[in-house]
Formats: sequence, structure tokens, C-alpha cells
Amino acid sequence: MILNKILTSPNFLKRGFETSVWRMASVQGPRQPSILAEKRKERSFTERNQLKYARRLVVKLGSAVITREDNHGLALGRLASIVEQVAECHLEGREVMMVTSGAVAFGKQKLAQELLMSLSMRETLSPKDPSRAEEGTLLEPRAAAAVGQSGLMSLYDAMFAQYGVKIAQVLVTKPDFYNEETRNNLFCTLSELISLNIVPIINTNDAVSPPMFIKDDELPVGSKKGIAIQDNDSLAAMLSAEVQADLLILMSDVDGIYNKPPWEDGAKLMHTYTTNDRISIEFGKKSKVGTGGMDSKVKAATWALDRGVSVVICNGMQEKAIKTIIAGRKVGTFFTESTESFSTPVDVLAENARIGSRQMQALTSEQRANAVNHLADLLLSREEFILLANAKDMAEAKRHGLAKPLLSRLSLNSAKLKNLSVGLKQIAESSHKNVGRVLRHTRLAENLDLQQVTVPIGVLLVIFESRPDSLPQVAALAMASANGLLLKGGKEASHSNKALMELVKEALLTVDAENAVSLVSTREEISDLLSMEDHIDLIIPRGSSELVRTIQEQSVHIPVLGHAEGVCHVYIDKEADLSKALKIVRDAKCDYPAACNAMETLLIHEELMNGSIFSDTCTMLKQEGVKIYSGPKLSQKLTFGPPAAKSLRHEYGALECCIEIVKDIDEAIEHIHTYGSGHTDVIVTENDSVAQHFLATVDSACVFHNASSRFADGFRFGLGAEVGISTARIHARGPVGVEGLLTTKWILRGQDHTAADFAEGGGKVWLHESLPL
Repeated sequence: MILNKILTSPNFLKRGFETSVWRMASVQGPRQPSILAEKRKERSFTERNQLKYARRLVVKLGSAVITREDNHGLALGRLASIVEQVAECHLEGREVMMVTSGAVAFGKQKLAQELLMSLSMRETLSPKDPSRAEEGTLLEPRAAAAVGQSGLMSLYDAMFAQYGVKIAQVLVTKPDFYNEETRNNLFCTLSELISLNIVPIINTNDAVSPPMFIKDDELPVGSKKGIAIQDNDSLAAMLSAEVQADLLILMSDVDGIYNKPPWEDGAKLMHTYTTNDRISIEFGKKSKVGTGGMDSKVKAATWALDRGVSVVICNGMQEKAIKTIIAGRKVGTFFTESTESFSTPVDVLAENARIGSRQMQALTSEQRANAVNHLADLLLSREEFILLANAKDMAEAKRHGLAKPLLSRLSLNSAKLKNLSVGLKQIAESSHKNVGRVLRHTRLAENLDLQQVTVPIGVLLVIFESRPDSLPQVAALAMASANGLLLKGGKEASHSNKALMELVKEALLTVDAENAVSLVSTREEISDLLSMEDHIDLIIPRGSSELVRTIQEQSVHIPVLGHAEGVCHVYIDKEADLSKALKIVRDAKCDYPAACNAMETLLIHEELMNGSIFSDTCTMLKQEGVKIYSGPKLSQKLTFGPPAAKSLRHEYGALECCIEIVKDIDEAIEHIHTYGSGHTDVIVTENDSVAQHFLATVDSACVFHNASSRFADGFRFGLGAEVGISTARIHARGPVGVEGLLTTKWILRGQDHTAADFAEGGGKVWLHESLPL
């Protein structure tokens, strides 16, 4: 009967035979644990980004998670958030079971009120809170559990009902798992509830006999033994293994597993835990309101992991913890069996990069320049090695249908490598005057000299898409400026990036600083990298406007240098030279349409509509294959013409552009300020005073007169290369080379000077005399 219901249930039909095999096994009788466990081991997740595929979840809520900080009653807001997440998972089609504490705490809250009513008037008026002072001795935990269980389930029922989700309470004791009959009955019940689309909420029946009071040596002879159930952690581990869950989430009041008690110096959160890490961990005390400490959680997690269940231990007080974990974000500690080819954690790479930065800073400028020159030479001498790796990326990209503009960015060839090498040589040449350059030298007082000198920012994170040539450019700029660097490239260029990183490491090895630059090859979510404010000082995104905008929005504590859009304008003034205008417009739009410095909008003085410039420009663009859109004012002037532009603030990134007319230079400037992105804007005119007005007034990072917008580039500016183009107004603007990767520090040299020396009667006076640099 039950088996027939399972086989015909919508739940079973939707998820298929594999996801329901444990139900049939539990109904049909005892399973073969060794065979099934081995089968499940092959399917356990080894990477966080695989957790989104988890179909069956067990969520354990610790006492500290759902209990108020004063230990009296439940934290209703926190519990409501967890219920909402579980309900969302359930409605997404996942199977969710909850193992919950809280009955005792809820019962104590109710019994405390009864206790207060029974106190005398004298005790009630006491300045101390007698109900709370005495409840520890007057309130029996079993009685509190009996009172609290019904209330707790009523609360869960009301909360889940808001989402249309049905729940069922399943009370268990330790013997239920060791008696074969009750064990089968338990899992038969759970399978039936799941098949009926009901969320089982499992709790220990503390009103009868809390499982932690039962010792293993009290088990009946011949009973089936698994993990010793001492608390809800081990209970959740047992359940998750029995029902072959994909993921077990143990929610506690700590952020995860630390290598030592988190309040001790040197304690570090372990984002990933393998069985080899056991010997390197020191455990602290148990939770103040629960029965299990971190030691028991690790034992339960590793026991479940050995049986093919992926486990995450997290802080249940963190907002949206369950959904964030399922999304693959770095929350809590992820337990995995993956020990071979295990990548170095990103926080370790960042720490190494900071150490490497300090090593680079201690070098002479000649040593840093030599390392960059060595990298430039390797780009030529190892050309075949690089192009072979790039060919693999190109083949995979074509097979997956990568867009043509991205294919162009992905491709490397001999010419590109030669240009890269030349650019790196320029960087090396300029590195002699970067770090340690004196910007200001002041004599504050006699024998008290102050200097302001340039120093590296620290550790940079550069995230780039498709363009593997960015890697050696950015690495060389970091080396020249003595910055540590983490690089996160797109997966479409993985082979090329790996090959180029080998050359970077080889160049750094010549100055014993190979860890100063690292490629983040793990499957870290970008959002996790953006939260590493303790390790990363500046983020530089290089890629699509969507990528840059996402990073700017998500990075709350780490500054981001870059631009989200490249809406560049070319304005043809009424006094422009026709041949110059055609040449500049052609180059600005057609040389490299996908570049951020390509023209997207062409502004034309309205008086030119009567001459040949407008028609000649349109003809030239059409011959180049450019699709033209018209602005609102141009559309009104033309009876027949190009289709209207959907937006005047749009980065096409292709052979497309918008044309609009303006009545004069001031209207052109107003248009640029209204619809531009502050990247690069150009005026074409023979009138120098008009040009000067444009150059002085347009508020963009780059403003040109009679030159293509395509010159907005670090290499063309003589910077050697660029880490990106910034439209920000603080720190660096425009193409950012080595100088944009530097900050300053103050160095003061004195003898026995004190601030009191300069107070009234101190005997010393200020000079504030500027000295030669």
C-alpha cells in the first residue's frame, strides 16, 4: 500500500527513481548499508558550487540559533527567517527535513509565567527577578519539554502555513534507532510524509528521556548500532545518512569551524574542512544553551560525510544562510572528501600576495624592472607554448558558441604577443621612478624632516573576462608597483591563463617573490571574493559593463576602480574639416567596435545638415557595415531615415551607433553630460577657442581634440599597459597604469622631538619649510 503510494506520487514522478530509492528501501525492509553507502559516496559534492544541485536536505537548528540571547523563549524573528528559507526550498521542489531544538526553552518560558504566579507578594516585589533567578532549580527540563513541544509545533505550523507548506512532528528517542522494528517504522513514516509533500520536523522526545542520558553500553543485545546519538547534531547526521540526503546543514551560533577556539589569537575560520584537518583543530567549550559542542558537530559531520552526505556547519544567525549556502557562496565550513588536487584557499593566496608585496617593495627598482623585462622576454621565447594553450581555449569556445566579439578578445597570436612584450618593456623602464618616489619634503622644525613617498596599495584583485592578454599586462604593472595581485580570469580562457601564469611565476622566481602574484583557479564565487576586505585592498574589474556594474554594486567594503559603461561621443563642430571628421569617426567606431573607448554616439552641429558632411558620414558608416540609429531631434528632421534609438545612453559594443544633432557646442556638452558615461569624448573642429571650451568644460576622464577616442588606452598613452580605465573621481582616472596602483605614506625623521616641545613654553618653533625633492 505504502510502496504503491510512493511509486504513484507526484513527488516520485517529478524527481525520478534515484531520488526516491531510500523510501522504497525503508519500506521493503533493512537495507544493505555498505552497498548503498558506497553508491552514495560517488555522488557526494566536492565543490560548493555543486550544492545548488542538492535535492534532499536535512537542516538542523541548534538551541543557540532559535533561543533568545537571554535564554528565555525563542528568537521569533530569526526562526521566521529560517522557516521562510526552508519553505522556499520546499516550494522549489527540494525535499527538506528539519531537526530542531527549542522545546525546552519554549517550555521554560511558559512555566516561568506559572512560577511567577505562584510566588508570594514579597517575592514578587523583590528587586531581583525571582522567576528567572530560581527557574534553573525549580523548572524540570522534562516538564519544560512536555509543555514546550506542543507550543513549538504550533508555532512552526503557523509560520509554514504562511507559505502553504504542511508540516508534521516526528518525536524520537535514542532506542528508536537501535531497535530494528522502530527503526523501520521511523523511516517508513518519513518516506510517507515526504511522498505527501509534507516537511517532517524531527525532535528528540526530551519529555520522556533525553537521548544524551542514554549510554551506548545500555543498548539491548543485538540492536543495530550507528553513530552514538548524544545530541541533535548526531541525530541529524544519523537521519541524513539513513535517508541518503544530499546536504546536511548544521546551524549553530558560530560562523563555522576554526582551527582553534575563535576567541583565541590566531584563530582562523576554515571555509573548507577535509578529514586530514582533524589533527590541526583545537576545540573549545560547548554551546551555553545546547548539549553539543563544536567537537560533536565535527564528529557528526565527518560521520555523515563518510556516508556520502555533504555537510556545511554555519552560523544560523546569519541572514539567509540556507539559501546562500545552496547558491554556492562561501558561508560556514564546507566538509568535503576532496583532498587530492585541493587548491590553496583564496585567503591564503591573499596573505601570500601581501607578503610577496612586501618582498617586492624591499627590492631595488632595478630588480623589479629586471623581473618585468624577464616576463617580456618569456612572452616571445615561449610563444609556441602560449599559443598552443590558447588554441585549446579557442576550440572549446567555438564549440560552445562564444560570441564573435568575445572570440576576438580571447584570441592570441604572434603580433599580440610582440605588442605585449613591447608594452611590458615600457613598464619596466618606468618602474625606476615609481615606488619610494618623494612627492613632498618639508622641514617642520629644526632637525625634524617630513617626507611623503609613494608606496604600493597592497593586494589587488583583478577580475577579467575573455582577454588572456590582460594577465601579463596586469601582472607586470603589479610587479613594477610592488603590489600583491590576485587574478580571477574567465573560464573560457583557463588554458591560456594557466600558461601565462607559469611565465609570471617564472619571472617572479628570479627575485624570490613567486607568491606575489597568483591566479585564483578555484571555483570561488565572485561575491565571496568581494567580501574579503581583510585581505584585498582594491578591486579592478575588466570586462563587460554587466560584470563591472555587478562588482560595483556587490563590493560594500572594498573600493572598486573601473567603469561600468563606455558611452563615448564624437562631436563634429560646424567648423570641422570634412576629411578629418570622416577619418576620426571611421577609426573611433570601426577600428575595434567592442572596445570600451569606441564611439557610440555621433553628435553633429545642425548647420552641417545643409552640407555634405552629414550625408558623407552616413555613407561612410554604412559602407563599413555600421547600423545607424537616429536620436529624437534627427528623427524630426528626416522624412525617411534610420530607425529611432531606444536609448541615447547605450553602449552598443558592435558595428552600431546613434547619430543626433545639436544646435551648438553648449548643447553638445549638455548632451554628453546627460547621456555619457564620463569615459572619452571627442570634438572635431578647426576653431581652437571652441576646442578649448570643449576640453575645459566636458567632465570626462579623457577629452580629445581632433583625435580618435581609441587613443584612450594605457599603451597608447605610453603607460606600457593599463589595469583598466577608471571613470571615478577619486584616486585614479582614465587609463590606469603604474601610478594609479600607488598610494603614499609619511616618513618623519627627528631626534628627541615631542609634541610638548612646541606647546607654550616648550622652547621649539615650527618652520614648515619646503625642501627640494
